[in-house]
Amino acid sequence: MSATLAGAVDGFLAHLRVERRYSPSTIDHYGRALGTLVAFAESRNLPRWRDLRPDQVQGLLAGEHRRGLAPASLRALASAWRSFFRWLAREGDVSINPATGLRSPRVTRKLPEVLDADEMTALVEVPTDQPDAVRDRALFELLYSSGLRVSELCGVRWRDLDAEGGLLRVTGKGAKTRIVPVGAKALAALAALRAQDACEDADPLVRGRGGKPLTPNGVRARLRKRAQEQGVWKRVYPHLMRHSCASHLLESSGDLRAVQELLGHADIATTQIYTHLDFQHLAKVYDAAHPRARRKTG
Repeated sequence: MSATLAGAVDGFLAHLRVERRYSPSTIDHYGRALGTLVAFAESRNLPRWRDLRPDQVQGLLAGEHRRGLAPASLRALASAWRSFFRWLAREGDVSINPATGLRSPRVTRKLPEVLDADEMTALVEVPTDQPDAVRDRALFELLYSSGLRVSELCGVRWRDLDAEGGLLRVTGKGAKTRIVPVGAKALAALAALRAQDACEDADPLVRGRGGKPLTPNGVRARLRKRAQEQGVWKRVYPHLMRHSCASHLLESSGDLRAVQELLGHADIATTQIYTHLDFQHLAKVYDAAHPRARRKTG
């Protein structure tokens, strides 16, 4: 690999890690996307990034499309390349961004899946007859109550919980901290967990083996196991709890800004996906109940 090409990529990834505080998984994504770009540049014997032309970058993206890469993955590639070249331009290493005019297939945005209120109740109300069940009840209640990402849940410690005020401090994407409310049922489940495990303030809120924080994969495994035991046969995963929390809140309150703050979305456009879910619910209710919407049978 060319030292000049690789050095620039390493500098950009360090910028994302140190200055932008991106998560390791996001940095890995950028690394893979830029690895594709480096391999292409080397195949064309280009010693410097400024030698790469816009038509070559577009041709590379088109080649990835022909290779069968999904539209969402193609857009992610294009986005990573644009960001890299913008950084290179600020560093003075390129005069133009050859990825500016990239055209990638349009992605049809899928609406997130959700559990309805009855399904959610069945899932979270785990019978607390065993120590593991007390823990699972607490983490399920908290995921649904506060709309947490699984990484946020696994990073929380008891000192982050204000049980009296019903608030929890979490660290989300980009190391940004926010305060989220915790519902009464989640607080009760957490109190039972703390009484059972005699936790200290510095301890992880949800512990796995050896007192270490439960991992995201551990949370996913607990959800799958308990969902089957509780008779919820949909595919259940942590982000489904977050989607369901947001959808149910928006359906009841209509307050998009409040849901945005709860979820920690930087852009309200990300939160607006849940308005489409609400409209779907409205359409179903309308079709079932409105006298002028009912279809004649027979």
